[in-house]
Amino acid sequence: MNLRRLLPVFLLATGMQAALAANPMTLDDYLALTGPAPTAHLAYGPAPSQYAELFLPQGSSPFPVAVLVHGGCWTSKFGGITQLRNMAGALAARGIAVWNVEYRRSDEAGGGYPGTYQDMHAALELLAGQAPARKLDLNRMVAVGHSAGGQLVQWMAGRAKIPASSPLYRANPLPVANVVSLGGLADLRNEAALIKSSCGRDTVELAGTPSRERPDVFVDTNAAELAPNGSRTWLVTGELDTISPPRVAHDYAARVRKLGDVAEVVILPGASHYDEVAASSPAWPQVLGVIERALGLTPAR
Repeated sequence: MNLRRLLPVFLLATGMQAALAANPMTLDDYLALTGPAPTAHLAYGPAPSQYAELFLPQGSSPFPVAVLVHGGCWTSKFGGITQLRNMAGALAARGIAVWNVEYRRSDEAGGGYPGTYQDMHAALELLAGQAPARKLDLNRMVAVGHSAGGQLVQWMAGRAKIPASSPLYRANPLPVANVVSLGGLADLRNEAALIKSSCGRDTVELAGTPSRERPDVFVDTNAAELAPNGSRTWLVTGELDTISPPRVAHDYAARVRKLGDVAEVVILPGASHYDEVAASSPAWPQVLGVIERALGLTPAR
């Protein structure tokens, strides 16, 4: 092996990595993300946004499953399912089936409370119905959400604790025991000011209006109110994330740990809010490692 010939290549590669780490992704970079076409497009409701994309890997089945839920500040302004095809393709290449979920957002007809949450229910119910024919192993499943999607996947884990009087109640929902929240904004009660400053969203859009029947709007919408629920959550946040700073992950983890759930915080060095979901990012190997640990594909730490 000619080390003199390899040295410039090594220096170029390490130099490129350093340059990428020094230039965290911006919103424009995120909006430019693309990925492969899905294996199938499946509707779970009549509205244009009520569908999921299935990505099936090559190889032997049954396949472990990653449910992806995009962010975008709960609105249609900041991309979404298309950008997460970037992650979906990378996960499928690792032998993981992907259920990439679109949903009605707060600025769409029927979105917000309760519609957005009802879409999560319906998307998971369709997944459960598709699993046998598609050879999906729902015993090895993780829900991965970014930003606003982090709130929704963290909420999924506690669905069984929603009061029966709530419009969001479902009997015997599909269990979601493992959650990876990428820059998630899950604590609607305690992070209302941050959600307003980061996303311009008011609590009423995400949790509804108090009423006699439902005086506390967080009892069925706030993931932190639905703990403990026996789930394990990985809170993965970029060191330079300004939308959902590392403090948010640490505070949420501390809150649910006190209640008895398991939560692990992972900070991505030099990463922004958008590096968290890009398979082209220097942060991706760390994100992938968390997802594979959540699926039991690599040993837990």
